[in-house]
Amino acid sequence: MTITRSMLRNVAARVQRRHLLLNHPLDYLHNHVQQRASSTTATFPSPILFDYQTVSQNLTVSDAIESVEAAFSALARNEVDVPMPMHIGITETETAGPGDCHIKGGYVEGTPTFTVKLACVSFYNNLKLEPPLPAGSGIFIVVNALTGAPLAVFQENRFMTDLRTGAAGAVALKYCSTPEHSQTIGFIGCGAIARNMARAAAAVRPSFQGVAFAHDGAEEFALDMSNELGVEFVVAGSAEDLCSQSDVIFTQTPGSEPVFETKWLKPSGVTVIASGSDQPTKQEIPADLLASPLCKYVSDLTKQTSKVGELRSAIKEGLMTENDVYAELGEIVNGTKKGRESNEHIVVDLTGTGAQDAAIGQVAWDKLGGNR
Repeated sequence: MTITRSMLRNVAARVQRRHLLLNHPLDYLHNHVQQRASSTTATFPSPILFDYQTVSQNLTVSDAIESVEAAFSALARNEVDVPMPMHIGITETETAGPGDCHIKGGYVEGTPTFTVKLACVSFYNNLKLEPPLPAGSGIFIVVNALTGAPLAVFQENRFMTDLRTGAAGAVALKYCSTPEHSQTIGFIGCGAIARNMARAAAAVRPSFQGVAFAHDGAEEFALDMSNELGVEFVVAGSAEDLCSQSDVIFTQTPGSEPVFETKWLKPSGVTVIASGSDQPTKQEIPADLLASPLCKYVSDLTKQTSKVGELRSAIKEGLMTENDVYAELGEIVNGTKKGRESNEHIVVDLTGTGAQDAAIGQVAWDKLGGNR
């Protein structure tokens, strides 16, 4: 019989396995299980990467409104798993920062995916680079809710975040105002989120008149939105001037001081939709307005707004507790609480929930990846 190299290799392998079994039985068992598993278990396919250009050219606020509305409804029925946001602060050193990283996510019961989002903001030194880079970036990871396998990574750089924030603004406007009480809509702060809020407003109240005020960019915003939406926009000379005209006010600013005074609001009742406060250092709305008996305070998620939203400021000043919250937005969507009833003021505090991220993640997957 001729002895081949293959036969020698087989004998050597058997001797090695026997030696391992006799002297290191646990290692032998581990290797055996690993080999069996690798031979019988398939691997997950790699997630699909959608770049920023693909995301930004294919998704709109209108795509997200229905899904975000359903997410708020489910949230109020306790059918959404939304953990508290995670925050990582990046201290400025020679090799890092300054900046902030926020991680949110959620799962809406019954949907085929869940989403985890990483958003990096306030990396302002990026603007000093050559060429300059944006101060914010981010990704959405959409995961198969049946297998737990990541389906896609959306490089959205806050685009999807701004879309879902705009969609939440549309839901707030729809349920916390009436057509009669939303003929003139003001925008304090005229950046990217304001543009999505204007688009959202046009989807819900298509014949409104817009008023804009910002320390920078109001004229460009008013011109662009007027041309895009086909509605009239004017620029106010001050926040007080804007308040004197507006039935609804969207605020989307990054500061830590109120952007208007309560006494500036029209006595006929104003709906304020605030989306700028999403960190413990931020505030847009005067706390005395939230605590007023003439005002309904509506949160997107009370356990969150009490920590990072406008409610946090009112609690800190001793003017409110969580028990003073009139409703969460989903309760009004579901009809268990009423929206506008008369001439009261209403403040809707939008800090951004994982439910919204799950909703826009599902929309993005359905539109861009569902047929792959």
